[in-house]
Amino acid sequence: MTAPVYLGLVHYPIYNKNGAVITTAITNFDIHDIARTSRTYDIKRYFIIHPHESQAALAKEIIEYWQDGFGGEYNPDRREALSILDVVPDIAKAVQYIEDKEGAKPIIVTTDARVYPNTVSYKKLRAEIEAGRRPCLLLFGTGFGIEKTVMAQFDYILEPIYGPSDYNHLCVRGAVAIILDRLLGEAWWQ
Repeated sequence: MTAPVYLGLVHYPIYNKNGAVITTAITNFDIHDIARTSRTYDIKRYFIIHPHESQAALAKEIIEYWQDGFGGEYNPDRREALSILDVVPDIAKAVQYIEDKEGAKPIIVTTDARVYPNTVSYKKLRAEIEAGRRPCLLLFGTGFGIEKTVMAQFDYILEPIYGPSDYNHLCVRGAVAIILDRLLGEAWWQ
């Protein structure tokens, strides 16, 4: 039995390009595109994690338009994709939701373009998800990544995604799609 997988998009505490810790803004593309990818890969819940109520209200307004407004009537596929989305103020609230829903604390995994002592391969995490022992929360940072003391609290950090060049700065939507396919997609190599 495969473990239930949840996804969170973290907006604080995040590094900017100068290494300062900031709160990033929610983007419309991240709401829609990550929800669509999450729904395609059977993610149980997609959490937008943002501490500021003004940004949370903006995200909720967009979600409501596609759930209850004209957008949902016009595009039922988008309504379905956004049906798995919640806005929460911090990672702890997402973890609590999962514990309440699943009856177990999730394995917390994040991503980064750097390697850490608790870096894990896609093969190992995929096997752990397929074993189904505990739910899994995949966290993705915005900006230039999640602050390092927060990163140190997670169970695993997935190995970086490497392309054929020395350039390594994917948009978060692209990284989500690649990682979900590596962890949950068909095993085409078998």
